[in-house]
Amino acid sequence: MLYPVGFRKEDFAKSQVGIASTWSMVTPCNMHIDKLARDAALGVDAAGGKATIFNTITISDGISMGTEGMKYSLVSREVIADSIETVVGCQGFDGFVAIGGCDKNMPGCCIAIARLNRPAVFVYGGTILPGCLHGEDLDIVSVFEAVGAQAAGRITAKRRLEVEACAIPGPGACGGMYTANTMASAIEAMGLSLPNSSAQDAISQAKEEDCRRAGAAVLSMLKRGIRPSDILTKEAFENAITTVIALGGSTNAVLHLLAIAHSANVKLTIDDFTRLGCRTPVLADLKPSGRYLMSQLVAIGGILPMMKDLLAAGLLHGDCLTVTGKTLKQNLAAFKAYPKGQQIVAPVKKPLKKDSHLVILRGNLAEGGAVAKISGHEGEFFSGRARVFNSEEEAIQAILGRKIKSGDVVVIRYEGPRGGPGMREMLSPTSAVMGLGLGKDVALITDGRFSGGTHGFVVGHITPEAYDGGPLAIVKNGDTITIDAIKHTITLDVPKAEIRKRLSVWKKPAPRYRRGVLAKFGAHVTTASEGAVTDKDLPV
Repeated sequence: MLYPVGFRKEDFAKSQVGIASTWSMVTPCNMHIDKLARDAALGVDAAGGKATIFNTITISDGISMGTEGMKYSLVSREVIADSIETVVGCQGFDGFVAIGGCDKNMPGCCIAIARLNRPAVFVYGGTILPGCLHGEDLDIVSVFEAVGAQAAGRITAKRRLEVEACAIPGPGACGGMYTANTMASAIEAMGLSLPNSSAQDAISQAKEEDCRRAGAAVLSMLKRGIRPSDILTKEAFENAITTVIALGGSTNAVLHLLAIAHSANVKLTIDDFTRLGCRTPVLADLKPSGRYLMSQLVAIGGILPMMKDLLAAGLLHGDCLTVTGKTLKQNLAAFKAYPKGQQIVAPVKKPLKKDSHLVILRGNLAEGGAVAKISGHEGEFFSGRARVFNSEEEAIQAILGRKIKSGDVVVIRYEGPRGGPGMREMLSPTSAVMGLGLGKDVALITDGRFSGGTHGFVVGHITPEAYDGGPLAIVKNGDTITIDAIKHTITLDVPKAEIRKRLSVWKKPAPRYRRGVLAKFGAHVTTASEGAVTDKDLPV
């Protein structure tokens, strides 16, 4: 079976290393990964192994955003993990390289790495370069916000079309500190990627070399007997959380790190984000809340100088093992500080925000927890009247129809992991709010989740979700909802007796899907506060 795919007699005495490629032409994030997979294979072969490339899927969040198709996004994380596990396990590969370029590729690859526990290295496909229109840098979020700006009459349809045509100039993942760049940084901080893999342009010699070195690194791990379980410790996850906070990263990191930890048998909870968030500052002035793009951070050295500063401040565990066979501290020693005068990353002693922008909230509306993204630009307290919608489509119609006013709390429910099913990202409604100029005047809460490109006063991952009978299900138009990021609370300002009364007459809606992958996901998925995984406590 292997002779016709290119094996020679001598190859059967070598370690066989799989190359899990997420190449696809459905999204620019992954359109170049076929070449990167071949580079990784060259690295394996040059180091004395035998590489075999195989594919898994990818989908496009950006294209499916705001549609029914977005329900498949989080599901794809599980499909990717399952498919890599299936191929590597079936083929008996000694180790593998996993290459991901979009939001769900990365955690999916890492879940598989943790499950299989064979020598493996993750490679990030790299960030996109910015688009440009009349001297203004653009990215994917520019397009979504332009839709809201057109609805508000702030720009013309012609201008919006120009933004669409220029925003994405070529291969690579979305260019701010959105979910792709956030997760790439987190994975590097955990020790599963080679140093600087998270901060390279998609089309660059540095990225090609990163792939070749990753292939060789798997062979080195095999020789040294290093497995992912040696790397994925509780301290490694704490390093990832700290790095995500310092970068001002995506709320999706909470969901995905919990899921990876579950697969690695590491006890990580949402409360760990609160504990670490109290001591970790936000340092990077990156989009969507800040001013700069990932490509600009790449140009000044990436995340490693920042991590070196965090280590010196006692905020990282330097003795954690990495895929290089060295500790994090040893890896960081080789890298220089940022150039003087740069304004992208602030010093630890003069942060942009003294504590985390990722705030875990609890209260009578979210007894199981919720995740807020509070950069500081929006304030830390919001109290307003509920405007309730039972789907994202209903909400976006009202927002673009200019029916949402200052002081409203937009409530989007039945979009959770089970109720959606699939926990859609709410980039379309949040971007429309920003485009209308209401970012500081309107809050948005949901049992769904947010794109890394979302900014504004937003709270997602509300647990228990509405579909499970959480209090979100019985919120009515006009109810007062209060969000306090200082006290870490989210409160429905309705008497307990009234809440009990409403819940007593609430009826669970019928599932939206009864067959296929969405039905399977909805039937097995855990809560958002548990990472929305599909293999917890399965019956034997």
